[in-house]
Amino acid sequence: MQARVLTFNTLFKGEARARMGVLAETIERSDYDVVCLQEVISWRVLRLLRRAAISYPHVSYVPMFPLVRGGLVTFSRHPVTRSHFRAYIPARPARPEWLLGKGALFTRVRLPGGHLTVVNTHLSANLDMDWSPSNVYTRVEKAELRRLAAAVNRIPKAEPMVVMGDFNVPRDSPDLADFISDTGLRDAFGGDTEPTFRPEYAEIGAIDQLLVRPGIEAKTRLVFKEKVRLPGGRSTVLSDHYGIEADLTGRNG
Repeated sequence: MQARVLTFNTLFKGEARARMGVLAETIERSDYDVVCLQEVISWRVLRLLRRAAISYPHVSYVPMFPLVRGGLVTFSRHPVTRSHFRAYIPARPARPEWLLGKGALFTRVRLPGGHLTVVNTHLSANLDMDWSPSNVYTRVEKAELRRLAAAVNRIPKAEPMVVMGDFNVPRDSPDLADFISDTGLRDAFGGDTEPTFRPEYAEIGAIDQLLVRPGIEAKTRLVFKEKVRLPGGRSTVLSDHYGIEADLTGRNG
C-alpha cells in the first residue's frame, strides 16, 4: 500500500473563498491521493473546492444544514468504500464551536495497492491555551480523545489506518501520549515539536497531528509555509496553520 496524503486546517474566516480557491488549484496540481481538510464550514466554500479540484471525485462529508458537520471534508482520487462520522459529546463551557457538531470523519479508501482507513478530525479548541490537567478545556479535549480512541479501536487491527487533523493538543501533551498508547498508533513526527500553528498568530506549537498504525511508514513534511497571491494581487498566508503532507507505505489492506 502506498499513498500520499495531506491534512490542513483551512481557517474559516478572513477571505476564506479567495484562499480556498488558491488551495483548490494547489491540490488539483498536486499528487496527493487523499486530502483531509478542517474548518470547511460553508457550503459555498465546499462547492468551490469541489468545482476546482475535479480530479478528486470522491468526497466524504456529513451535511448538517446550514453548515458542514464538524467542518470536516475528505477528498480522494480513489474510490471510497465506506464513510461514517463519529461525533464528540458537547461538554461545558458552552461556546460557539458547539454549533459545528465536532467529531471524526472515518473514510475507507480503495487504493491500487489495498485499502486505507483515513480518519480526519478536529478536536475542541483550548481557548485558554493552557493544557494543564486542571484546565476545563484540557478536560474537554481529554474526553474527546477517549471517544476517538474508542472509535479507532473498533476498526480491525489489521486495517491500515492514518489518523490526522487539528487535534488542538500539543504533540508533547500527556493526553496525546495516552491516546497513542490506548490506540497503538505511532506519531509520524517521532515527537518533533516544530510548530504546526503559525507563531505569528500565537505560540501554540505542534497541535496538528498525523498518526499511523504499526506496519505503516510515514515520511512527513510541513507545507504551505509561504504566502500565496490571491486574485487581485494581494499576498497572504493560506491559513493560520501549516499543512502536513506524508508519503505512506505499508502492508496491503
